Amino acid sequence: MPNIVLFSGSSHHDLSQKVADRLGLELGKVITKKFSNQETCVEIGESVRGEDVYIVQSGCGEINDNLMELLIMINACKIASSSRVTAVIPCFPYARQDKKDKSRAPISAKLVANMLSVAGADHIITMDLHASQIQGFFDIAVDNLYAEPAVLQWIKENIPEWKNCIIVSPDAGGAKRVTSIADRLNVEFALIHKERKKANEVDRMVLVGDVKDRVAILVDDMADTCGTICHAADKLISAGAIKVYAILTHGIFSGPAISRINNAPFEAVVVTNTIPQEEKMKQCPKIQVIDISMILAEAIRRTHNGESVSYLFSHVPL
Repeated sequence: MPNIVLFSGSSHHDLSQKVADRLGLELGKVITKKFSNQETCVEIGESVRGEDVYIVQSGCGEINDNLMELLIMINACKIASSSRVTAVIPCFPYARQDKKDKSRAPISAKLVANMLSVAGADHIITMDLHASQIQGFFDIAVDNLYAEPAVLQWIKENIPEWKNCIIVSPDAGGAKRVTSIADRLNVEFALIHKERKKANEVDRMVLVGDVKDRVAILVDDMADTCGTICHAADKLISAGAIKVYAILTHGIFSGPAISRINNAPFEAVVVTNTIPQEEKMKQCPKIQVIDISMILAEAIRRTHNGESVSYLFSHVPL
């Protein structure tokens, strides 16, 4: 592939390497370091003049440092005369701060969008945005890819009794995602209505739908402290579900998440590798990972060649 350069930020080197291998490219030379006062320093180690540049950086780990590093890398490539800079952000940072849900709340996702645009990004590739309206915060093109095709494939290959399953959304916000998967599998779906008193703490839950004697599959776009999905799993077991699986696109797993999962009645908690999971898998044998590097790689290839990306919304690239 001529005129393309792929750089990796420091947030998720493993994923960037898989994408590069899939595309048959070498990762571009870039040195990211911190000065002793913790300022981020980025040196692009090769010419990008006239090139189509892709920078892979996920919103995980030290989120603010990684976001700043991405902005600096975009700007460095932009002022080094690259023809186009695309930020590949598998897990979009600050995606949950997308509306004024109370007085004086910031809309930080919009701020991040503005920062990326001002830094010089021409195009964004991301995956399973928390709310798809975030695409409208940008005036540049945004491709919001879906993990759904890979999730469907995993369910069919790893859950023998998937024809007798029920897909469950742990909150009303995920209803659309769940109905879509249930339709594709031709099974029923259920919802759990939750009330939050304050962020990261769930107050009470109500299950809508019949899960008795079925395999319940909880599907959500992200799990952070895992309070919601662990509550939901208990609720499903007490409502008569035989087994409970959880499938999540972004496994953030912060704070007490791992101990909660270990104590919850899950058969497996399946996440994608938009966020590095190696350390978490050592602490929790229930966590399994779906590799989505081929979806990102194919999106990059199609974008570079000016082809349509919409095929990826319903198919996993071979």
